[in-house]
Amino acid sequence: MPPLPTEQVPGLHHLRVGEIVVTAVSDGFLNASNAVLQNIAPEEIDRLLTESFRPTPRRTSVNTFLIRAGGRAALVDTGCGGSLQASAGKMLGNLAAAGVAPGEIDTVLLTHLHPDHSNALADASGQAIFPGATLGMHAAELAYWEDDGAASRAGASGQGVPYFAAARTQVAPYRDRLALFADGAEIFPGVTAVHLPGHTPGHCGYLIASGEDSLLIWGDIVHVPEVQVARPEVTMQFDVDPAQAAETRRRVFDRVAADRQRFVGMHVHFPGCARLAKDAQGYRLVPEARDLAF
Repeated sequence: MPPLPTEQVPGLHHLRVGEIVVTAVSDGFLNASNAVLQNIAPEEIDRLLTESFRPTPRRTSVNTFLIRAGGRAALVDTGCGGSLQASAGKMLGNLAAAGVAPGEIDTVLLTHLHPDHSNALADASGQAIFPGATLGMHAAELAYWEDDGAASRAGASGQGVPYFAAARTQVAPYRDRLALFADGAEIFPGVTAVHLPGHTPGHCGYLIASGEDSLLIWGDIVHVPEVQVARPEVTMQFDVDPAQAAETRRRVFDRVAADRQRFVGMHVHFPGCARLAKDAQGYRLVPEARDLAF
């Protein structure tokens, strides 16, 4: 009998958007408490997860996305690095399995500066992991994490001062190559910034378009799909502005459902690509079927 496998195949999934290739690069997953979900009873969380055959407390996928366009390579988010759980921090290994070295990434785009999205910008010694990359994010995002007053107020949001310290540490080696942008800016070939505030002030998605095709990277519009797709009013303790986060989620849901827009999410179960359907009962997330001829 052939030897039994000791690990999964690399966490990679390729998507074609016209002439652009987007690769979902898994960073693994995080096991986390349900207590950070707000505006919903604990037993209702358990019911929704159990009915969807998901563990409770929740398990959250962490995804990053590699964009190859015009002879260039961009990475959207960097995942957890080595500072969170052993089940996460897999992005660099999976990127290597895709045949891409960190030095070949010329642009890193952040949806926002939470540690599960930015902690692999720098290594334990504070050196840039992507030595040739420009670091791009919405201008409001960097302003928030550099605001000492916001740091002192952050305890109520569940982020706390350590989140601010981590964000500043990760950004530090890229200070001389920051690219701050506003909503609607084209920040990479075929990639336009879409400001989606609430989760953080500068939380940003990215619309990738080529020819007649498009793909929306919607960032953290949902953290727990089984709960927040059915109940979009459910917010997270980590939302800086929960009311705005819920309003943004509803607006994005309406848009992608009406436009039949294909999207990927950082916390939609890997590979994270889906569409959203709307009916009399609300919204349904429909995962995209795997296409080997991408």
